[in-house]
Amino acid sequence: MSRTDRSAVGVVPATPAVQTGNLVTDFYDDIRRLSAATWPAPVRDDRTRFTVGGALPDLTPAVRRYLEAAEVSWHEMGYYRDHRLVLLNLARNPGTNTTKTFASLLIVARAAEFVRRYGEPVVIFSPTSANKGTALRDALARALSCGLVEPEQLRVVVLAPAANAAKLRANALSADRRLARLNPVLTSDDPVAETVKALGRRFVDDYAEKVHREHGSHLWYSLDLDNYLIADVGRALFEHAVAPVDAAERPRTHAHAVSSAFGLLGYHLGRDMLERDGRSDPTRRPHSLLVQHLGTPDMVLHLRYGDFDRDRVPRYRPDPVTGHLQQRHDPHFPLLTTDPGEVLDPTFYTRRPMTADRMTDIIKRHGGDGIVVSGLECAQRYAQAAPLLADAGFRVPEDPATVREWSLMMALTGVLNGIDRGLVDPAHDLVVHGSGWYTDEDVRALTGSELTPVSSADDIFRAVSAGSRSC
Repeated sequence: MSRTDRSAVGVVPATPAVQTGNLVTDFYDDIRRLSAATWPAPVRDDRTRFTVGGALPDLTPAVRRYLEAAEVSWHEMGYYRDHRLVLLNLARNPGTNTTKTFASLLIVARAAEFVRRYGEPVVIFSPTSANKGTALRDALARALSCGLVEPEQLRVVVLAPAANAAKLRANALSADRRLARLNPVLTSDDPVAETVKALGRRFVDDYAEKVHREHGSHLWYSLDLDNYLIADVGRALFEHAVAPVDAAERPRTHAHAVSSAFGLLGYHLGRDMLERDGRSDPTRRPHSLLVQHLGTPDMVLHLRYGDFDRDRVPRYRPDPVTGHLQQRHDPHFPLLTTDPGEVLDPTFYTRRPMTADRMTDIIKRHGGDGIVVSGLECAQRYAQAAPLLADAGFRVPEDPATVREWSLMMALTGVLNGIDRGLVDPAHDLVVHGSGWYTDEDVRALTGSELTPVSSADDIFRAVSAGSRSC
């Protein structure tokens, strides 16, 4: 079939071609050097700013088993309007089904290495919308099963919005009563989901010293940008290994559904490494396409206007025929929606992200754009995207209402809409970062009795202390 024939409306499937690898172990030397350079030593003299340092363990058989979950694949999906589509599948770990796997594996591995070297226990503490917490708990469960640490040496405590409880999944840590007490899942019912970050920071500032004094554990507040960038350099290194941009027939745009764009920032950090080392041509750096929802379109607003002013979102008016809200003035925002403040997926909850300046600068220098999608637009694309997702091995239910994680569908919708609206360079092929996809059938959510409601730093301290007393 000629390229011209492929440009007909609709996605033309490709002959399945999949290349797999491990985003961590395949590039362990690079990642290990970068981690050690980023955190040359632990911070132990300031309890509120404690870090375990950047040392990663040697690749023993046990560590290799632990890191097996970092599997990734490069999947040819087909063509749409003359653009080749590729899926970078980052959601292959069944314990998480999201890209948070990679950073969490490295965070827990660094903590385990700290415990091995210094013999001092650590409590990893992280606010989360849901997926980050699930991934940290999955990583710890793997570390325990592989014998990297003992239960009382390394613990994970996460704090999530109560409204996101359906995305908090059970695993080996919740199945065992002792492990459940050591590693509680805390929820806050504050109506503003992102306040879990402020509450978490307040707990660490107020209680890190007391946790160490009374329970002998370091409290590690792991919500640090670099903790999430280091693992994601592997995206660029994997692409370079299986389909280098220098050898590609056409330039590329990388598309990603984002809240703070940690994943794309990590990818570009990997590109920096490749270009600095002379392994890849800087002029071949791919463009970036940010995809967001109307609930938090802050990255797209910042890219286009340099600020987060919600008044810049187009005004929507009712369509007299369908009753839906519509606008036709700005192709960067949904043309149809049911709600101009719609929360399509609560995972994307960050307002005024601290990463915006950095991501905007990358796109201004290297090219790209941003687009916001709505639930209606995702529904319109669902039948079109379903066979692509099924071919990649994802469970695709007939009823989209049973999808719990929408990031991959958001990214695909953003790509197809962006192509149709001229927001993607016509000479570019597309790499879609498959950062997350799971359905009701993939998840056994934690029950109410497995969650601990908190509303203050005092409450969090009591929950952490209860686990410490169970040791």
